[in-house]
Amino acid sequence: MSLFFVSLILFFSGCQRQQMPVINVGVSIDPVPVAEVHHFVFYNMEGGMFELPVSGASGYAAVNLPLFVAANENASVIKTLPPGQGFTMLEDHGPWWYINVNNTRGWILNALAMINIPDIIPSIVHNNTNTYSSMLRSSGFDIPNVTGMALYQMRDFNARLGRYEFIAPILFGTAKKIMEAQQAALADGNTLVIYETFRPAEAHNFVHKHFEYLVNTNPIVYAGITERPFNIRWFLAVAPYTHQRGTGIDVSLARINNYAIRTTGDYSFIHITDYTEFEMQTPMHELSVAAVVFRDAVHSRSRTAWMYTEFADAATEGTRLMHRYLTDAGLTPLASEWWHFNDLEFTDFNCTENVGEYFIEETFSVPPVRVRR
Repeated sequence: MSLFFVSLILFFSGCQRQQMPVINVGVSIDPVPVAEVHHFVFYNMEGGMFELPVSGASGYAAVNLPLFVAANENASVIKTLPPGQGFTMLEDHGPWWYINVNNTRGWILNALAMINIPDIIPSIVHNNTNTYSSMLRSSGFDIPNVTGMALYQMRDFNARLGRYEFIAPILFGTAKKIMEAQQAALADGNTLVIYETFRPAEAHNFVHKHFEYLVNTNPIVYAGITERPFNIRWFLAVAPYTHQRGTGIDVSLARINNYAIRTTGDYSFIHITDYTEFEMQTPMHELSVAAVVFRDAVHSRSRTAWMYTEFADAATEGTRLMHRYLTDAGLTPLASEWWHFNDLEFTDFNCTENVGEYFIEETFSVPPVRVRR
């Protein structure tokens, strides 16, 4: 096992190098000489909350968002950013971001903004199949006009990472919880694989329309989603839901086979180059009772009800391990879909305003610059 990878795991976990334990992450690669480790600068080593700084990342307004001349809610408003408006983060100051939007600079409250996950947690693997070939099915049947189709566009060249990458917007508060879950996974030699974060309301409603048609015309599909106590709402809720709020993710878990160390601006980061997904109880986005993760249909808006039920018999070890990472970080599982997790804390916070009636198709990311004091 690479000494360098052990060091990375410890950095990501907030540990000091002199406390280095023996960690078996199961990664088979050539070791990096200790001398070379010091050639890399990792943001976590400097006390950063993410793997890369917020500065330089792409952000998006989740609601009508005032742009202030100063970091003060009593300051003058330059203009109001419409939902979905993208921008580049310049500085991060507590609840405030200093941003650049279309060559206009100002301050916004970051609690009502989304951030692009690959820009700040680049070790996470992304595979948003709904942007190129949707895997949505029910009881093994294709959903007409949906399965195999691109439902929306959400991939762009990311100048910060130097590659084409999926765009994965999530509310800033939720991003902190995803970071915690990923660091726990990395410590075991694993990684999250995110299949979807924000889903535009128009795409969601399109899927719902065609799924409802399939349910009403195919008795096998109907039976597959109505086994008590479940129904269609458990497998595809009417928008707006957490995917439109920026507080829901569809995610799987994988074992890391190989990785590379890459640099952007003044910082280095881990990039997973090869991985093997854990066996889960169904394929991703199988909308039927086969995907049910708990024995009971616990209330989806309760942060604690899931704690008092048991895993379904079909739940695999991979499912259970992933659930531990994500629930320990404060996310709430959905009983009917092993892959879906909500951040109910922030859903409740901005639930009435953010309805997802916009598209996000562009990044505004730039390499981060190290602040030298």
